[in-house]
Amino acid sequence: MKIEKTIFKKLPLLIAFLLIIAAAANAQWYNPEKVNKKASMVYELAYQNAQDGKYGEAIANINKAILIEPKYVEAYLSRAGIYADQQKYDSSVLDFEKALQLDAEFAKTYLLPYSISLAGIGQFQKALAAVTEFLTNNTLNIQSQQAGKYRKNTYEFAIGYEKKHPSNNYLFARKNLGDSVNSDALEYYPSLTIDSKKLIFTRRVNNDEDFYESDFVEGKWSKAKPLEGRVNTNLNEGAQAISQDGEWIIFTGCNYPEGQGSCDLYISFKKKNGWSEAENIGPIVNTDFWESSPSLSPDKRDLYFSSNQGGTYGGKDIFVTHRNNNGKWSRPQNLGPVINTTGDESCSFMYADNQTLFFNSNGHPGYGKTDLFFSKKLNDSTWSEPENLGYPINTIDDEGSLIVAADGKTAYYASEGIDSKGGLDLYSFQLREDIRPPKTLWVKGKVFDAKTKNGLPSSVELTDINSRRLISKVQTDEEGNYLTTLPVGKEYALNVSRKGYLFFSENYNLDINSDSIYTANIPLQPIEAGASVILKNIFFDSKKTDLKPGSMVELDDVVRLMNDNPKLKILISGYTDNVGKTPDNLTLSNGRALAVVKYLLASQQIAKDRLQYKGFGAAKPIADNSNENGKAQNRRTELSVTSN
Repeated sequence: MKIEKTIFKKLPLLIAFLLIIAAAANAQWYNPEKVNKKASMVYELAYQNAQDGKYGEAIANINKAILIEPKYVEAYLSRAGIYADQQKYDSSVLDFEKALQLDAEFAKTYLLPYSISLAGIGQFQKALAAVTEFLTNNTLNIQSQQAGKYRKNTYEFAIGYEKKHPSNNYLFARKNLGDSVNSDALEYYPSLTIDSKKLIFTRRVNNDEDFYESDFVEGKWSKAKPLEGRVNTNLNEGAQAISQDGEWIIFTGCNYPEGQGSCDLYISFKKKNGWSEAENIGPIVNTDFWESSPSLSPDKRDLYFSSNQGGTYGGKDIFVTHRNNNGKWSRPQNLGPVINTTGDESCSFMYADNQTLFFNSNGHPGYGKTDLFFSKKLNDSTWSEPENLGYPINTIDDEGSLIVAADGKTAYYASEGIDSKGGLDLYSFQLREDIRPPKTLWVKGKVFDAKTKNGLPSSVELTDINSRRLISKVQTDEEGNYLTTLPVGKEYALNVSRKGYLFFSENYNLDINSDSIYTANIPLQPIEAGASVILKNIFFDSKKTDLKPGSMVELDDVVRLMNDNPKLKILISGYTDNVGKTPDNLTLSNGRALAVVKYLLASQQIAKDRLQYKGFGAAKPIADNSNENGKAQNRRTELSVTSN
């Protein structure tokens, strides 16, 4: 609430909220008219300094006035107000308490700003006591009462939050990213690639915004430099998001000649000679209203952004647009009243798990002004109730954008502080454990033709085996390169497909201790007689022939393959390891192959004469049966083409 900004007046100091106080106390011993005249004259200079925005000189003159008149209550209150305006709340609290100590009756009119400074250093219980006492003053007018009640609600929220989220031994220790990244200009709006090796941010120099990059090499950030290519112009570029694979940048461009409105979303692509000239996302997404603060999902299929276009619940809301198979963006959808409020929501950031959305809002309950929140995507249209990130990440002041690295614990944001190089700097810190999203790994590689070895543009799908929910769908580049994310704690089916080829499948079972980064170069077999693929997501219990539920994701892919190739005929082959008797293994493998065929027939989409099955037992091993890993590879189901 900017009405609480510090100002001066010749008779007792007012901090802007004092415009709402009805009457001065009249039972104190302190008398402003009896202040030492020399001290009063110096105080008048301080007032003029503050009027001119020279807060440093104002503080210096207040200090002189206090040296002359050590019990100058108004001087302490004035200095407290300036410190509060500069967000030096610890110093502000000391001065308010000195004034209250000197004359509690005179200074009690200032209990509201005192409470705000207490909250600024996290002393919410004391802040609540101070504002509660403030509200007992029966001479307050309606504006004063409203301001006090508003602050009282925020302090009660903070106290309640601490009870629900005990911090234990959590230490909020933010770290300045250093001289290589930060300068005497303003740095803000960080964005990061999935491997946390490239940082892209906005730097403002002489009111001109451009994008800069820094690389994390041998444990430190390299000297930041402007992005190469044509994305930076003599216009203002800001509020950007780099795709997790580092290939796209989507950003906010304001007052561009071809813009739909005041601020539009633009996209630039990484080329061999730098970043391409930015392209307007187009009139389906951009309107004659305001669009800003974009964030891409890790698979680059969903674009989240803030806008005040039609259909909002208040001021600015968060919307999402989906990239269709033809590469076009769909008409934006409002994320709904669980995320959006009658206030403003902005600065969205979709985390690498493609489920956790961070954003800021001044409409949800919080600490005052704009706080940071996160919400989980429950399905394509439903979100969990947003959760406040808590103090000291959120404070009584405005919080801007925040991003979280794929480790789920390292966060980056822009802030001011005593160690800032110049205004806003970029910082990192560790999130509390209870608000960390799941650590997210990734798999990357190249899809290629198994015969020619040429790269193949293909579709890479990641599906949660247990829920059968599609987590991400990535399109490789023209050379077949891809990257997809893998949140830990789940089991995934990875499916790679392209028309005219057998699909490829892989299984990833990632527990919370997994820490490997996977490289999978994937050969696709052209559909022709004799081509085969191992179905790695077909599951059976030991010595059983009943398909486990997790198999359905892969089996549905087989159904789709058969439907896309109506002349295709296949053989499903079952194999075991060498444990047990040969006849038993043959029976078991035959039963498992039959179970697959029965499922395909049950789909009622595939003719019986297109399907064959056979069990081979322990014959044709593909790995060493002398160890468990080899045995697991030998227990498999294969699909092979008999004719097409």
